[in-house]
Amino acid sequence: MRTHTSGAGPRTVVGVDGSEHARAAALWGADEATLHGQALWLVHAANLDRLDRFASFETSEHARTNGTAVLAAAEEEIRSRFPGLDLTVKLSRRNPVTALHSAVGPGGTIVVGSRGSGGFGPLLLGSVGLEAVVGSPAPVVVVRGETGRGSGAPVTAAVRDEHDAVWLDRAAREAEVRECPLRLLNIRSILGRFDGRPAPTEDEERPGDSRRQFLTDLAASIREARPGLTVQAGADSARSAASALVEASRKSELLVVGSHERRSVSALGLGHVVHALLHHAHCPVQIVPYTRDERGVAEEALGDDVV
Repeated sequence: MRTHTSGAGPRTVVGVDGSEHARAAALWGADEATLHGQALWLVHAANLDRLDRFASFETSEHARTNGTAVLAAAEEEIRSRFPGLDLTVKLSRRNPVTALHSAVGPGGTIVVGSRGSGGFGPLLLGSVGLEAVVGSPAPVVVVRGETGRGSGAPVTAAVRDEHDAVWLDRAAREAEVRECPLRLLNIRSILGRFDGRPAPTEDEERPGDSRRQFLTDLAASIREARPGLTVQAGADSARSAASALVEASRKSELLVVGSHERRSVSALGLGHVVHALLHHAHCPVQIVPYTRDERGVAEEALGDDVV
């Protein structure tokens, strides 16, 4: 099944499964696509490649029928609320992670709900959902907490060091299209590093004044590149960087964090701070790959994937 308008260029890809959390993700994703002038793809992973091998014909047909109904309902609501949006719906034969990763292209974004059922049931509840973030070729947004726009709350970027400049332009664009401030926030954990390793000694740690100067310089460079954007900067210390960022999310429209793929991390590929934000933040969380081009993948032939 496929309803296709043009889909050319960057796209926002949303995983839908009929749950209320997925519905919230689809609405957020539609708004995101509109803000960035992108196409929106609604994807349901029926996992028919596996079902056709190991389940009965009736089970496969039920998954196919249910997926078609889920997409039809989501499409109807999105078209009624966003009538001018370039919209594609896709029933994928693949598993949820592969379906999302193969649908997104260069410059695109993947959007998922914080909970799910059916085709996207495991997302953010087990290893499948975490894998969708860890191995993603594009930024992934987990829609949770307060999702409305227009409150005046900033887009908050969790900044650790100079390496974060690679993805901060993404956070700046998110703030710019929302016409809200960008807040650069550096939290030094007094108990451990951002990625969970032991806390550095005083000789290893960047002094507080130096940290603030680094943020001030970073904010100045962003203002120079985007003159109309209000950029705020703050550095603080806390017993837990994770809890401090979760608290900061209460007064944020979107929380943006760089992924840990270039760092020493847990077996899951996520640091404990990112893991905590995915489960406990009070606003949508965007995880951005560290690579400059966001490792956008070429679109595979849809004929082999679409039901």
